[in-house]
Amino acid sequence: MTETKDEFDVIVAGSGAGGLSTAITAAYEGLSVLVIEKAEQFGGTTSRSGGWIWIPNNSQGKREGIQDSPEKARAYMQAEAGNQFDAERVDAFLRHGPEMLDFFDAHTQVKFTLGSYFSDYHPEQPGGLEGGRSLNADPVDRSILGKEADRLAPPLPEATFLGMMVGSNKELKHFFEATRSVKSFGYVGALLARYGYERLRYGKPMRLTNGTAMVARLARSAFDLGVEIRTGTELADLIVEDGRVAGVEVRTASGTRTLRARRGVVLATGGFPFDMEMRKKLYRHAPTGEGHYSPANPLNTGDAMRITSRLNAAIASGYQQPAAWVPVSLVPRKGGGHGPFPHFVDRGKPGVIAVTKNGRRFVNEANSYHDYGSALIAAHEGEGPAESWLIVDHPTLRHYGLGHVKPYPIPLGPALRSGYLMRGATLAELARNTGIDAGGLEETVANFNRHAKETGEDPEFGRGTTGYNRYLGDPDHKPNPCVAPIETGPFYAIRVVLGDLGSFIGHRTDATARVLTEEGAPIPGLYAVGNDAASILGGNYAGGGVTLGPAMTFGYIVGRHLAEEAKRQAA
Repeated sequence: MTETKDEFDVIVAGSGAGGLSTAITAAYEGLSVLVIEKAEQFGGTTSRSGGWIWIPNNSQGKREGIQDSPEKARAYMQAEAGNQFDAERVDAFLRHGPEMLDFFDAHTQVKFTLGSYFSDYHPEQPGGLEGGRSLNADPVDRSILGKEADRLAPPLPEATFLGMMVGSNKELKHFFEATRSVKSFGYVGALLARYGYERLRYGKPMRLTNGTAMVARLARSAFDLGVEIRTGTELADLIVEDGRVAGVEVRTASGTRTLRARRGVVLATGGFPFDMEMRKKLYRHAPTGEGHYSPANPLNTGDAMRITSRLNAAIASGYQQPAAWVPVSLVPRKGGGHGPFPHFVDRGKPGVIAVTKNGRRFVNEANSYHDYGSALIAAHEGEGPAESWLIVDHPTLRHYGLGHVKPYPIPLGPALRSGYLMRGATLAELARNTGIDAGGLEETVANFNRHAKETGEDPEFGRGTTGYNRYLGDPDHKPNPCVAPIETGPFYAIRVVLGDLGSFIGHRTDATARVLTEEGAPIPGLYAVGNDAASILGGNYAGGGVTLGPAMTFGYIVGRHLAEEAKRQAA
């Protein structure tokens, strides 16, 4: 029987990107590390994510000739954060982000590939770029985890295709083009054949992509360095001795237990997307806490913020938005209930618009998912859920798909029968079937179509006018990759409501991720990374991976800081 240790140099609460990056870096520097995880599987919301990180001025970008610099990135982040710009933390992120990426590439199993054309979300801002700052986790085989594979948290079911994980970088483009490109058809066919083989032989997909691959790579690297990950172990309290955080009290199936941390405790529990009280307080579109549908880990319930309240820990306030919004549709699940499907890509395709119940558009649909969410909150009239509908015609639906509905040749019948996809022979019939104002919808589509056919432009909201818009659009559609008329029935709609990818509001921290008190002093022995720390962008969303990139970077910073402190004390 293996002896269970009770004392470590570092204890990390949470096993997402921020927590595992901390653990890996600290262990690489020679410290003993324990990761505790509330769930029975490790990975948190990271495992459900697209697996992107946002790291300006990275080495891969330099090799591909991306013209970036710390000065450009700083100007962009300052424009995004506005009066919440935190120069000290931003400078630490920009200085150590590329260093972090090189460290993980050289010394661990964690590998990323640059999204050369994945634009910043607001490239028109000072310092914004139309590609080169976002990187996606490389696919990996589940076998990399050996006997630990069953403890890996799965991806969001609605984000898979028949249970198969599809990479969100170049791989996704092949799926969109599979019926129009011989190369893409072959690529997708090979992946489907491999998936079928794996299901027959192993009973599960072995090829992992996106956030699930990222967690698998991080966890393998942590295990290789001797890090222990204890799942089913919930952070219950912090142990404070002589004014310093010296350990944690945890709750397990067998009861409570005290674990000691000689150097520090790192909070990485994922923020508060499922804390109903925080929703009521901060989500003005969901004053009861209901009517909001997050694809994040359901066990992210704000544990860390509640526990640190007795330590006078400072929590960020005044942010532009309290969370990273994402529009989601509710996909019926077998056996009952619904699962949220995040609408990341489809909104930017030509021939797609979004309307509220009055039949009017309210946003440039091709803007980022966070911007869509912010606009939906602004358009929400305060009664009932914040809801909208994506509207397309038949050719557009069959060409690109919409939400959880896949392009031709995948049949529409199941989505229509479940009520997920709504249809009408005319716009008026579609409006009746959805509860949208018919006159408003017909007028909106007529106006949109007139400009789409005459000039290919969208003078009302400017679809296709930014690099990010065009990245989401169809480059083969001219003259505007994001604009096409909606005119050939039948017509279709999917109801879209508001969710979040994680919270922006979190602990105030300094450049080494130490948690600060209300007076601005660091709490000895206590650190926060990931969504347990306040966003470095002041409640805005600057680009793909702007949550996980800083999470990994500050995890790396904390691991190095703890090791340096240990060396100083030893000296």
